[in-house]
Amino acid sequence: MTRRSLALLFVALIAPALLCSQDKPANSNEAQTPETIRQYNDQQMAELRKQIAGKEKQSSATVYKNIQILAGVPAENLLRIMDVGFSRSLGVSCQHCHVPGMWERDDKAPKHIARDMWRMTHTINDDLLHKMEFLKDREAKVNCTTCHRGQVKPALDLAATGK
Repeated sequence: MTRRSLALLFVALIAPALLCSQDKPANSNEAQTPETIRQYNDQQMAELRKQIAGKEKQSSATVYKNIQILAGVPAENLLRIMDVGFSRSLGVSCQHCHVPGMWERDDKAPKHIARDMWRMTHTINDDLLHKMEFLKDREAKVNCTTCHRGQVKPALDLAATGK
């Protein structure tokens, strides 16, 4: 097994166990439900859209601080990727990876893990899937939802079917 394969195996199997539990939205005593997460994230996204008004088409790297993975993506698209691609795919609030208001900070492990997972999915999509000789769908892709399905920790087994 190559070094790269071992790294991918680590990220796919071990790293999810290191993810911390979902954070509650700030100033909230409510149980964290998909609805409360959605409301909190909608509020955060609305505030961020106001902050970037007039800069939506500029690259993320020029509008935001500490963009390491999605630097060339337009600023408005970065917000959509964070909201749909990450938050909804894992069923978490923005606070899971970020310190609200200080989005550039790298204090939380899930933010680092998300970057590694992003690299992993691109390796799978760009390198590994294209080399599968018998794969009929030449445009096959994986993303966060492929494994996470709205949960922080991806499923590692299937539920019993009762048969």
